[in-house]
Amino acid sequence: MSHDPDAPRFRVRPPGGWINDPNGPFRWRDRYHLFYQHNPDAPVHANVHWGHVSTPDLVHWEHHPIALAPTPGGPDEAGCWSGCVVDDDGVPTAVYTGVDRRHTGLGTVCLARAVVPDDETLTDWKPLPTPVVAGPPAGLDVVMFRDPFVFRSGGRRWALVGAGHADGTPSVLLYDCEDLTDWRFAGVLLDGNDPVAADVFGDKAVGWECPQLYTTASGAWVLVLSLWDGDPYATGYLTGRLQPHGDGELGFEARTGGRLDHGRDFYAPAVLQEPDRTLMWGWSWEARAQGEIDRAGWAGVLTAPRIVDTHPDGALRVAPAPELQLLRTAEPFVTAPDRRVPLPRSYDLTVTAHGRTTVSLLRSASGAQLTVRLDPDQGTVTLDRGDWPRARPDGAAPIVVPAPGRQVRILVDGSLFELFLDDRATVTERVYLRPDDTPELVVSGDATTVTGWELVPPTPD
Repeated sequence: MSHDPDAPRFRVRPPGGWINDPNGPFRWRDRYHLFYQHNPDAPVHANVHWGHVSTPDLVHWEHHPIALAPTPGGPDEAGCWSGCVVDDDGVPTAVYTGVDRRHTGLGTVCLARAVVPDDETLTDWKPLPTPVVAGPPAGLDVVMFRDPFVFRSGGRRWALVGAGHADGTPSVLLYDCEDLTDWRFAGVLLDGNDPVAADVFGDKAVGWECPQLYTTASGAWVLVLSLWDGDPYATGYLTGRLQPHGDGELGFEARTGGRLDHGRDFYAPAVLQEPDRTLMWGWSWEARAQGEIDRAGWAGVLTAPRIVDTHPDGALRVAPAPELQLLRTAEPFVTAPDRRVPLPRSYDLTVTAHGRTTVSLLRSASGAQLTVRLDPDQGTVTLDRGDWPRARPDGAAPIVVPAPGRQVRILVDGSLFELFLDDRATVTERVYLRPDDTPELVVSGDATTVTGWELVPPTPD
């Protein structure tokens, strides 16, 4: 594992090379399995495999051998791209995007099955030799087709596939796949012409990637989308209802929606629906120059697992998985406001505000500060990076998020900063420390409580 001080220590990432989309979060034999896009040879997006980790408790992660690798001459010879994992009559089965060297954005839907289903580590996988879907349906002029996601509704198994059309309209395609080896196109679930989607997302996206769908305790459905404009640029969600539509089809009736994460370093989330909750992981890419990435030898990390649901008004409800408390030290390093406290490289901090409050986390040699400002009167939370630069072209301007502004929980692990705002919004950013930077906590204003724990490697039971 890299000794780079900016490398996260407690989140999922491979020992080296490249990681992007989380794939196929799956519960099997009392273990959580999580797969991810992975180039084992270099910290660049190429030669994409499926990496694989598992855990009994979301904090003790065990690395396993690569699960899927490109097959020379096969439908996935240029990469095993994103997908999901399902239980197919007792056999864990990966449903993923295969791309060949002529794909030009159009993938195929491929299957791979666990060789030994009774093995709780699910180490060995065998791909089927031919795709179950060879490409997009005829007559739709689809120019982007990838990222299958399988779910159940009405006692049947269905699948979503992310798509983009030649006229620039993004969409989600629907398939009936009760038999995983026999897929039937069942129409367009939703596209960018939907008035709610257009109002929430605007018209920048030309494709919707990595569609995910989950249900809430209230019976609402949440459709999660990664917005593609020729490059990944944002994530969003829509809440609504699944409705029968046409002959053996479904439609999604959107009610409301919003940004899934308000930061600039979050994309391609994947969900795992459990009986009593839904977990989500996202990919956080690097925001530093490629030369620095090459020297470090690694790129990308998965976020902390998040519990996602909705509030009664349909807005997103999101919070860190409670298992993450296992990473905390026995005693907090700060328990009150109005103290200047050195910060460790990885920590879990909660600040509750009665009125306007500023939380400073970093101080540069020039005196600039990285701050989080809570403003209950205005109903906003602002992340201001000060003079901490970004190599990505989307800048480092302050991020202002509409939220009650009463509480922020901040998870920092190396360069990965994850902010949870009043359980209604998240901000994910990458911040890289320079030699003269000082990680230091200063809380000013009208804070009522401040509590922070350093993160430490969990002790096995």
